[in-house]
Amino acid sequence: MAQTELSIKKSLKEAGAEAYLMIGDLHSADIFYATHFLASDAFAYLQTLSGKETLFISEMEKGRAELESRVSDIKTLKDFGYREKIKEKKDAALAYADCLSELLGEARIKKLAVPYDFPVYYANILTKAGFSVLPIKNPFRELRKVKGEKEIEAILEAQQAGEAAMQAATALIGKAEEKEGFLWHEGSELTGKKLLSLIDHTLLDYGCEAEETIVSCGADSSNPHGTTLGPLRAKEPIILDIFPRSKKKRYFADMTRTVLYGKASKELKEMYAAVLEAQETALKMIKPGIKASEIHSAVCKGFEKKGYDTYQSGAEVGFIHSTGHGVGLEIHELPGIGENENKLEAGNIITIEPGLYYPKIGGIRLEDMVLVTEKGCENLTNLEKKLEIGNK
Repeated sequence: MAQTELSIKKSLKEAGAEAYLMIGDLHSADIFYATHFLASDAFAYLQTLSGKETLFISEMEKGRAELESRVSDIKTLKDFGYREKIKEKKDAALAYADCLSELLGEARIKKLAVPYDFPVYYANILTKAGFSVLPIKNPFRELRKVKGEKEIEAILEAQQAGEAAMQAATALIGKAEEKEGFLWHEGSELTGKKLLSLIDHTLLDYGCEAEETIVSCGADSSNPHGTTLGPLRAKEPIILDIFPRSKKKRYFADMTRTVLYGKASKELKEMYAAVLEAQETALKMIKPGIKASEIHSAVCKGFEKKGYDTYQSGAEVGFIHSTGHGVGLEIHELPGIGENENKLEAGNIITIEPGLYYPKIGGIRLEDMVLVTEKGCENLTNLEKKLEIGNK
């Protein structure tokens, strides 16, 4: 990725700042996007108004950073006498802040922009040291909205893992047997915990991981983020929401399917058909320039026309969340597909995931991940959508 592609000069000018400083670690999507580097201990990234970028890390990480990071100017804590400062100040955080002050002073920076989540402790110390610290909306989140070729490739790899895990989970449900209303497999009850374990193992085989996979059945499925760890029931909806992240490339994918073992009730079949139609309506609308709110409104109106509730009309059941979200280095990132004025751009990767949720019936959700193209969209999700599986 060329350095010019990551210029945040416009944001700095608007803020009246001379530079932008982030502090992060292996959990920071923005600092990874900016540097292509991660470390378990906190490190810093600095970009000046002129476009000069600096990576500020511990001496131990220097060799790896020289190999991995896209930022060529690398400075270390050792360069600013970090160990000596710890002995002097008796506080590692104070010593680190002192090193930051010297780094900024060396670059002749006085007015410093930082993200909203910048550590308050360091902001206070820098302010006391004479720097103007200006919290601004993180400019890298805007840059991350449009995906490049390598990013799309990384997301597709994670999607392949997610689809393999989804196939494994639905196949296991399909092979189950019904005993007194519950699902059994190979002599024991089939539980949500077993499905989660199968999904996790499959993802690991593909070099991916997932922390909050959703398996929810029956009444639990009426909560969009509900979880069922115990026995799974026949003839009740089972929502499977898998959002794996590549352990190496750090990018996410996302998909949801709702299945049911046996024969579904008329109510559930009608709900499923309504959700599928809502998703197809949204997918047909996707193109560069369209507002997210237009897509979301069309989904809500479609549900309401069929007699279902939506939160747009003030309901707390029915369709009670946004239509979708961006996917990338975070599972939820820009652009959101809901009640906002975001306009889609070619290169966005978003989900379309309408759902219906009723406590006495259960929930239905279908989620595909798509790439916005110059003429519309490309669906990156290849798995079929089928409600009834297994013995009917």
